[in-house]
Amino acid sequence: MILAFGITLVAAVLISGLAHRTVLSTAVLFLAVGFALGPELGGILDIHADDPWIATTMQLALFVVLFTDGQRIGVRDLVHAWRLPGRALLLGMPLTFAISTGLGMALLGLPPAQAMLVAAVLAPTDPVFASAIVGREEIPRRVRGLLSVESGLNDGLALPIVLILTAVVGGPDVDYGVLGIELVGGVGIGIVIPIAVALLLRIRFLTTTPLYAALSPVAVALIVYGSCTLTGANLYLAAFSAGITIASVAPEIRRAFAEFGEYVSEIVKLFAIFVFGALIAPSALADVPLLGYIFAGLTLLVARPVAVELALLGSGLPWEERLTAAWFGPKGFASVLYGFLVLGSGSPDAVHLFHLVVVAIAISIIAHSSTDVPIARYFARRERADAVPDAPPPARPEPD
Repeated sequence: MILAFGITLVAAVLISGLAHRTVLSTAVLFLAVGFALGPELGGILDIHADDPWIATTMQLALFVVLFTDGQRIGVRDLVHAWRLPGRALLLGMPLTFAISTGLGMALLGLPPAQAMLVAAVLAPTDPVFASAIVGREEIPRRVRGLLSVESGLNDGLALPIVLILTAVVGGPDVDYGVLGIELVGGVGIGIVIPIAVALLLRIRFLTTTPLYAALSPVAVALIVYGSCTLTGANLYLAAFSAGITIASVAPEIRRAFAEFGEYVSEIVKLFAIFVFGALIAPSALADVPLLGYIFAGLTLLVARPVAVELALLGSGLPWEERLTAAWFGPKGFASVLYGFLVLGSGSPDAVHLFHLVVVAIAISIIAHSSTDVPIARYFARRERADAVPDAPPPARPEPD
């Protein structure tokens, strides 16, 4: 597996420039290679969704990504850039959740709790795939800002709903009091530990070198992880809260860690997509009926676009920018890992629900990773057209 992933990573490096200019996608490359080498096709990667190491690896991966994503934006950043992302997060995301839940119940006949769980897993957008459009200067800045903040925060906002619904569908013996303590405890640990470390770093007679300053968030992450393991507090909410707290109270630590954190997060996400591709077996795809594929398509073509369009009405954005923000809500890393939470939920239909999530994510990765370049080119053409001054009226002939 390591050899295959390394070779795929080299191939991704070699085509990354081409992928930036065309509809090729490095994310689709990892997904396709994993699928081709999986146990039911190439047979080279003998892995299965119920292998114990997968759950552990995905748990660590989700912790790393939420911790890193949380550092993308602090409380002060949110105060200055809340208007458009706030509409997308506080209006668009709940509307997407509601529409997807209705589609699951109407098309697939899912019970309400299971339909809500699938909708919650598919509600977050992915910052990796969103970065394909966010990183393009041709896209208007306000759209890039909207997508960047939204994709960085909605993983954490969806997480409590996913955890609660996972517990609900796993059986009738859910202790909501204990679950609430675990969620609140995770947030508390994620806030207290970074603040304590930041205060220690400000003690005057202590000095740090740049190398060890960059390692301070690693120390915070290890302490948070260990504390949650010992206390039973929610690991994922703690990771996300810790990242936001670092960005809010110690931006200098965030800056020192930023480049290293981005590299680690990117490798973790690509590896997760690679493993995810290997788990998309033909039998899993066959387990999803035609209506399941229609449901997956409608979550992309109807649920988010309609929800975000409604949320952005009256925002002052031109229709092209609203449509771009509405369309570009890719499902990716967070949905993959939340899908594994569904798989381990204990629900009698856990495997089938996981397969529904698999189909929706696979379609999203292909569709969204293939449309960022055409969208960017459209805005580039529009910008060039706007930059051309109006032609002056023809000069009148001088009278004789």
